[in-house]
Amino acid sequence: MSKLLPTFRIVALLEGLSYILLLFIATPIKYLGDDSQYVKMLGMPHGVLFIAYVVMAIIISSDMKWTTRTMWIILIASIIPFGTFYIDKKYLKKTHAQ
Repeated sequence: MSKLLPTFRIVALLEGLSYILLLFIATPIKYLGDDSQYVKMLGMPHGVLFIAYVVMAIIISSDMKWTTRTMWIILIASIIPFGTFYIDKKYLKKTHAQ
């Protein structure tokens, strides 16, 4: 098990949360309410968290002995709403408990 796994789980949670806030709150406010301040506030933190998620997934993949298929699933989940929560439950939580 990778020493970075607990940190990766936190980054995955925050990345997923920031993505949901950006998609389902900030973007509708931008287009329906003509107010882009929330997209500006959430956009940069989400981008940083997204990059951190991808980089950390690549770094810990060898320690976690992920197959290429698993690695792609974990990376693709970062662009699907609620995907990182699924990854945490299916791939990260059970390995963290060991």
